[in-house]
Amino acid sequence: MRQGRGFGPARWLAVGAVSVVLAGCLGSNDTVVSGDGRTTPSEADLKYNVSITRTEMGIPHVRAKDYGSLGYGQGYAFAQDNLCVFLEDLLTIRGERSRYFGPDGTYTIEPNDNTSNNVDSDFFWKSLFAYEETGADGVKRNAWQRTRDKTIPDYQKVVDGYADGVNRYIAELKEGKHQYTKADGSKVTAHAACAGAEWLQPITSADMYRRFVRLAVLASSSVFVTEIGSAQPPGGGLSALPVPIPAASQGKGQKVAKAQRLSPAQQVALLKGNPNPFTAMQDKDKFGSNMYAIGKDGSETGQSIVYGNPHFPWRGTERLYLQHNTLELNGEKAMDIMGVGLYGVPAVLIGFNEKVAWSHTVSTAYRFTLYQLQINPQNPTQYMVDGQARDMIALPTEIEVKQADGTVTKMQRTLYRSHYGPMMVLKVSGIPVLGWNQLMAFTIRDANLENDRLINQFAKWNMAGSLEEFMSLHKSELGVPWVNTVASGPNKPAYYGDVTVVPNVSNAKTAACKAEPFHTVVNQLSPGLPVLDGSKEACAWDTDSDAPAPGIFGGGNLPTMTRTDYVHNCNDSYWLTNPRQPITGFARIIGDENAERTLRTRLCILQAERRLAGQDGRPGNKFTQDNLKDIVLDSEIYSATLARATVTDQLCQLPGLPTTSGPPVQTAAACAALKAWDGKANLDSKGAHLWREFWLRAIANPGGLPLGVPQLHLPPAIPLPALPVSLPTNFWASGFNPADPVNTPKTLNLLNPFTALALGDAIAAVQASGFAFDAPVKDVQQSGVQKNTRIPIFGGTSPEGAFTIVSSSPSRLSKTGYDVVYGNSYIQAVTWRADGTPKSDAMLTYSLSTDPANPHFDDYTKAYSAKQWLTLPFTQAEIDARKIAEPLVLQQAK
Repeated sequence: MRQGRGFGPARWLAVGAVSVVLAGCLGSNDTVVSGDGRTTPSEADLKYNVSITRTEMGIPHVRAKDYGSLGYGQGYAFAQDNLCVFLEDLLTIRGERSRYFGPDGTYTIEPNDNTSNNVDSDFFWKSLFAYEETGADGVKRNAWQRTRDKTIPDYQKVVDGYADGVNRYIAELKEGKHQYTKADGSKVTAHAACAGAEWLQPITSADMYRRFVRLAVLASSSVFVTEIGSAQPPGGGLSALPVPIPAASQGKGQKVAKAQRLSPAQQVALLKGNPNPFTAMQDKDKFGSNMYAIGKDGSETGQSIVYGNPHFPWRGTERLYLQHNTLELNGEKAMDIMGVGLYGVPAVLIGFNEKVAWSHTVSTAYRFTLYQLQINPQNPTQYMVDGQARDMIALPTEIEVKQADGTVTKMQRTLYRSHYGPMMVLKVSGIPVLGWNQLMAFTIRDANLENDRLINQFAKWNMAGSLEEFMSLHKSELGVPWVNTVASGPNKPAYYGDVTVVPNVSNAKTAACKAEPFHTVVNQLSPGLPVLDGSKEACAWDTDSDAPAPGIFGGGNLPTMTRTDYVHNCNDSYWLTNPRQPITGFARIIGDENAERTLRTRLCILQAERRLAGQDGRPGNKFTQDNLKDIVLDSEIYSATLARATVTDQLCQLPGLPTTSGPPVQTAAACAALKAWDGKANLDSKGAHLWREFWLRAIANPGGLPLGVPQLHLPPAIPLPALPVSLPTNFWASGFNPADPVNTPKTLNLLNPFTALALGDAIAAVQASGFAFDAPVKDVQQSGVQKNTRIPIFGGTSPEGAFTIVSSSPSRLSKTGYDVVYGNSYIQAVTWRADGTPKSDAMLTYSLSTDPANPHFDDYTKAYSAKQWLTLPFTQAEIDARKIAEPLVLQQAK
């Protein structure tokens, strides 16, 4: 097996040597010692003492003998690789974007696709952490303080050490101590994007805990940054009601009047036709993942295998950082964990040790509910609950704003909360769909804003000594915010659980408390999300007896499964975790049952079923680590498996096809490319881009023309088949069958005229791009992150039924092809050797560092492009054999 490509010891040693040579210039309490045996201070005199050994691809192996030092090493190593992007996120969640970047910029939270302007972003985060609740001990705490105080004391030391490690690196960078030597001998400063920036400043432990809260609410409150950060009560007069109003109140402005006359159907059309948080939440092409756990009956060797592949951004702080953390206490290993964590998290979130391996996918469960409030007409900041008026909580908030001339001014805004949570106003194209007026308003309760157990969950998992302990902690801590989990251990079964933080809203409560018409409107875009009546105390969330916190389901009411063949999840609900044993009987807010699965989920299941039936063209009928690795990077496009023959055999019989906004196109060359295509998206696959352009258009609006599309060009010179008087608009000729959910729907419906239109538009799009119809993927698709060199990337999109995922910006084909900025990220296939040691073959698709000067900015990406797996060094012998530099020892005196 090829072990991947590193930059070799000489290059990384040059980087490490800078720190060693300049050790004498550090602060009086700091010491840097290389692995050359130089005298070090007594351990009793040290606050921190940690070693960092880098192996191929720059992977840091952090070894310490106390919790604080473990965090210190993690923070320093991470800062070496990803300082600037991390600091920008921290200043964002401190509410300081306008202070440093001015009011006109924007910030995007990549996984949930929320883009907000700097001002609204600042007010959102400032107000989020301004609100304090009084605990049982009588102490007032905000969200990050609750998380800090709930975190186990030993791991508080890890968090503090992490911040100190980052700060040490910042201090060194400010002093000009970190440079890289290029191949030509010239020097380049590390982290040029922020090395001279005003916001290159030390961080605090408070920043770390704010970051944990920010990650907890990734699938909930932070989807609504603008809607919460800009929400204001009506200033007078009856404002934007999305329901009919008396004629006497009309005529107060065109937009307001339009909003007031919208029917529920019109609201749905407005939401579906424009970007908004609800449609963003349903985008499984982003914020998704694939995973399997294979038990003894599915494994050729009888040994368990765990596969994980989160689909996450290639830019921003929701990239994953690969690390190995070893903690020895009193001569015994207390932790020996390897895997990845989101930026700034001092724990492994997906990974393995000697006793357990696990992975995650984003769950379908909702983490919040909306409440419609009945407003006191005399006071828009009062609302009624069981006939009694309640005052909203006012949060006067102030931010600093940098002006064009460099001066800094103050801006104030008062935001409000109900007892459920923050007030919000959702506008689409300037029209309030969920507005705030003198009769009603909307507020959000977020279970993960109340979740202070996230760090404890993963800290304890990182030290788990068995699969059984791991499973027990899953339910007892119940701190996983928004992801499904699969896990196994050596000679253990395959485990699945959607044991996550979910509002305790039963189907019966939803039926009794739904606020209409808004519940129906929202559910057209986010099926299963309750919009509840906030005027009734009986509509508050319930609490299970086994829940660790009020208002959420306990583990007994959340879906789990253990099997000896396999379990999987590819972002649909728990229902078909294994199709031989469907999981049913859970609340709709957690997920759907007996419902159509996505093409990616169907392929995910079929890959396992084909393998166990011996029907995938590979030897045998069980999984091995190697054939699993081959399967998951095979790059099959399942929509093509289902529908390509129908297109090429029937639709391609037409010599020409119409387009929506241009002249008709000829089909011969395009159809020849589709016929010759191998149905995959590997680098040498020819024609995959044409299929993608067709499929994404075909599924976009199969029931009718998009709003604003010009009249079709249908010249008589192009013969069209005879069509019935009433055209069917179903996308599939045979629909979903709950009795055969893995194989239905199927058979493309060519009587739907928009299918032909989609192919015509796809042909025109490829022609306009300048790419040949039969261009290989390697010529069309490349990393959109590493701009210094072109790296071709294989894979397809989730909507077209790919398992090997990419997502590009823009999503449609351009003259430069597809620039991949999202998709496969960390990929691991873990099993255990006969001696009990874990063997993990892995990839980090976008590489370890976001700093273009760093030697590990693109090395793993090049290996991924060539499908070169790296067997991760885990034992000390493996680390020593594959280190690319001597260990860097960091010490700081007390």
